[in-house]
Amino acid sequence: MFPQKLQNLALLTLDEARERRIKIATAESCTGGLIASLLTEFSGSSDVFERGFVTYSNRAKEEVLGIPGDLIADYGAVSEAVARMMAEGALEISRANLSIAVTGIAGPGGGTPMKPVGTVHIACARENKAVLHQACYFGDIGRHEVRMATIETALSMIREQIP
Repeated sequence: MFPQKLQNLALLTLDEARERRIKIATAESCTGGLIASLLTEFSGSSDVFERGFVTYSNRAKEEVLGIPGDLIADYGAVSEAVARMMAEGALEISRANLSIAVTGIAGPGGGTPMKPVGTVHIACARENKAVLHQACYFGDIGRHEVRMATIETALSMIREQIP
């Protein structure tokens, strides 16, 4: 299901987190749980992966992760502000030490001139560290490709926050 490159990156991420005794939580919108799925593809991942939240709808973001509806209304679900709050919310309500959050427009529809298809915001929160954020503009490269590119970027961000 996942390309070998992503599987290798996930194994490396799990190994590095395991060495540091870091538990990971995910908060996913446009990837629909694929990051959690990839991280749990491997035996022994339960000592690193804590839990995942699939908050695809705005209401789920509000109810599960505590994102204020006003914030979503003001900035849109696909925004830096919402991605950061998703990561912070996942960290706060889980027993994880690190969380990754993604929200975006995978396509083929749903884009606007201000937020075209392929726009994704990723945030990574870690206890006692500043939240990392990355805005990605993958373009209209196909739904699957946007999601795979998002996963790759998310895993890289997790690895940045581990040390």
